[in-house]
Amino acid sequence: MSCAATALRLFPDGKALARARDRGMKRRTFVVSLSTCGGAWAAPVSPALDRRALTVRAPSRAVLLGVARAGDRFVAVGERGIAVISDDGCRTWGQAQVPVSVSLTAVAFADDRRGYATGHGGTVLGTTDGGLTWTRLLDGRAIALKMQEAAMRGGDAAQRQAADRMMADGPDKPLLDLVVSSPSEVFVVGAYGLALTTSDGGHTWSVRSSLLDNPKGLHLYAVRRRGQVVAIAGEQGLVLRSDDGGRSFRKLSLPYQGSFFTLELPSGEGMVTAGMRGNVWRSPDAGSTWQQLPSPSAAAIVASGLRPDGSFVLASQAGQLISDTGASLEVMKLPPLPPLTGVLPLPGEALLALSVEGAHLFPPLAGKTTS
Repeated sequence: MSCAATALRLFPDGKALARARDRGMKRRTFVVSLSTCGGAWAAPVSPALDRRALTVRAPSRAVLLGVARAGDRFVAVGERGIAVISDDGCRTWGQAQVPVSVSLTAVAFADDRRGYATGHGGTVLGTTDGGLTWTRLLDGRAIALKMQEAAMRGGDAAQRQAADRMMADGPDKPLLDLVVSSPSEVFVVGAYGLALTTSDGGHTWSVRSSLLDNPKGLHLYAVRRRGQVVAIAGEQGLVLRSDDGGRSFRKLSLPYQGSFFTLELPSGEGMVTAGMRGNVWRSPDAGSTWQQLPSPSAAAIVASGLRPDGSFVLASQAGQLISDTGASLEVMKLPPLPPLTGVLPLPGEALLALSVEGAHLFPPLAGKTTS
């Protein structure tokens, strides 16, 4: 992948090549245990898609990749199926019950009860109790079948080839982000151009990849929605925009061809996208024109969040939180942080940041920007 942050989301244990070659679940995995007589025996281990997440001693210090609010509760997700919840303003965290042990990449809620999460292996999880317990709604095995069915119904040669590859590869394609429009409506995107929707709470899913102007099957890293506007950011400068709630998309033209890992919609016409080498681009007119914003960091920007006033905060792979002050982008003055993976602006200018070492809460007035 093009940067370590991308690899973290696609292959968070660092064994990207091995996992890619092994196709995730196609080879059997074994664990060796000692017997009482000192010998060893090998027992088959079920695939991560079928294996519950293990309980860990300090779940809030795990690699966390996505966070959302469910009413007054905070829910974060990350490596090996770990999901954590906090009911006391992020001071303490408890581990949720998750039916898979694949890494989870993003989470979003429709209200204080109903939410969804995406993950590796084409996973989509759902919760109806505010993130305490989760159920599997979709995985890569089902996605491959749906792609094959869609291609057989009327796809072109490229769609049929893509479906055949999905069937041959197995469930090795991660889903990377999602938007939840209502308790029953969800749009998910992921690697190799994957895009799917549900309108019935995850009971049935439709493949939407063919709606996107993405013939190379580039990775789709981020998706956002504001009213009827849906925007997607991806690999090689790919930015797509829909003005009809996701029924159709158009590809936007940008002067930068590096990968974008995040984007925001601060207003109906405004767009901000960021990614490799600290690149940040803003459009005031629905993507017709773009301006590069001078960035105080050359590190990859891997996550972002909107404040209530419409300004944004960026999180970099170098452990920096970067604030939009209106006039410029400035690094917030904070203690040294590990590589960041997510950020959630809170009321009163507080921030919750995610990293490879867990969750970090910064109270209001912390991190006054410095040039």
